Parts: sequence; C-alpha cells; structure tokens
Amino acid sequence: MNTQKRGYKIFKMTLGILILVVLPIAIIAGYQYLQVVLAPPYTFEAMPSNFEILGSGEKNLVFIHGLTGSKNYWKRDLDAITNTHKILLVDLLGFGDSPKPNSDYRLEMQVGALEATISREGFDRSKTVLVAHSMGTVIALALLAKHPDWFKGAITIGTPVYKNMDEFKKIMSKHSLFDRLATNKYSKYLCLLHPIFMTRPFKPDNLSDEVFADAKKHNWQSYNNSLNEIILETDLYAIVRKIGDKKVVFIHGNQDTTAPMDNAIKLADTILNSKFLTINGGDHQLFLKDPNIVWKAVEIFFDKKS
Repeated sequence: MNTQKRGYKIFKMTLGILILVVLPIAIIAGYQYLQVVLAPPYTFEAMPSNFEILGSGEKNLVFIHGLTGSKNYWKRDLDAITNTHKILLVDLLGFGDSPKPNSDYRLEMQVGALEATISREGFDRSKTVLVAHSMGTVIALALLAKHPDWFKGAITIGTPVYKNMDEFKKIMSKHSLFDRLATNKYSKYLCLLHPIFMTRPFKPDNLSDEVFADAKKHNWQSYNNSLNEIILETDLYAIVRKIGDKKVVFIHGNQDTTAPMDNAIKLADTILNSKFLTINGGDHQLFLKDPNIVWKAVEIFFDKKS
C-alpha cells in the first residue's frame, strides 16, 4: 500500500511539473503561431516601413540592418555624422517596429518596401550611399544593382556569402547555443519560442542590451523566411554583376565567425570598383564594438579624392 501511495505521489508530482513546463510553452508557441497566420498579407499601400530621419546636409545615407536587427542598431555615436549627413534609418519589414505581414519575406519584397521609402523621402537623387550590415548588405547590393542612378555606392559590413547550406550549418554549429538553435533544421519551430530564447541567459556577448532588446521584435516567419530566402538562397554573384562601376566598400572583421571573410573577399574581387577593409580583431558585430570604423569609411567614401 505504501508503495502504491508513493508511486501515485510521484506520478502527481511528475504530472504537475509537466503541466507547469509544457503548458506555458504550448501557450507561447500557439500565440506566436496565431500572430503570424492571422496577420494580413503584405500590401504596399497599407504597410509602410517604420523609419527615422536624422541630421542634415547634402550627403545622404541610408542604413539597412541585419537579421533580427532594427534601425536602432545604428545609434552609436551618431553625432559623428549627423552634422554633415542626412541619414535615413529604416526597420525592414518583419523586424523592429515595421509591419509584420503574413508573407514570404523574399528579397524582392524588402527591396520594394525600401524603394518606396527611399523615393518618397528624397534619398533617390544620386548622392546617397547605402550602409548595411549582414543580411542588410544583400538587400543593399540588390538596391544598388537595380537603381545605380539613385546611389553613389554602398558600404557593406560583414557580408554573408556562403558556398552552400552545408557550409552555413558547419559555421553555425560552432556558435553559441542561441545561434545553433536559431539556425538548425528545426529553427522554424524553435522560433515559435523566441520570447523564451530572447532572454538574458541566451544573449550573445557581442550584442548590446539595446540591440538584443530590439531583436525580440521579429516573429518566427520573418526570421525563418528572411534567413532562407535572402541570406541562403540569393545569388550574390548574379547581383553584383549588375552593379557596373558603382563603388562598394566591404568592411569585414578578421574574427568574424558568422560571415566567412574569404568568401566576402572573393565576391568583392568580382566588382569593378570595390575596396576591401579588413578590421583586425573585428567580429560580425564590429560596428557595435567600434562605430568609428564605419563613420571613418563614410567620410572617406564621400571624399572626392578617394
């Protein structure tokens, strides 16, 4: 009898623990799923991107963040350029405070949304430089290829170029638990639980608290589709062949373990008017460590002698 009671007590305790653990997870996952499937599809007219314009001057800059980023990624020591440059900070669709439609989040969609904002706000008048990080560099290069008359060129930071999916998986397998969870074959489902993973115990060391806080604003669809459709499926070589003689400055940390530097160098070598800047000690988030590296590159870009 005592053995039966003990067994029943253990069963009740186990069931209670399972309910306490599994039920909240199921609720979070279900809510995240419904947020996406009940969202309206993307329509250009009803879903303008969230943006901010700062500074003044004849020199224009458009900043494009990377995966899980936001326009606030760039707000480090901005006073270094706002006195001489007019800058457009944009949240990509599905990230930051921009709309999060039920969409495939293909490259063409992000390019189209940026085209609308850039044109409407007057950053399409041939004196604008695109500044982009990680996934944003793919979008920036696509914009430059499509509208060479709009831009002077681009500055790309940590351009992600992968030979194939196997190379990407091998690279990410050596990363933090957060990165491994977010990029494996189950990432689509694990992203349903991103409110749990986007908590302090999972925060990568190279992200500031402010940037990490904004990284929580995406959903599983915008993350998973953007990763696959833009970063992994885009043929960057096909895009840069259309850039012509537009100037592109690549900035890459030699300790970037996310975007292979050798692959980025090979891509840069195919561009007629490119420059590759290697930053010793820089990782994939080198801007967060030392934004003056980027501000200096901006200054040099606009120098007529460069």
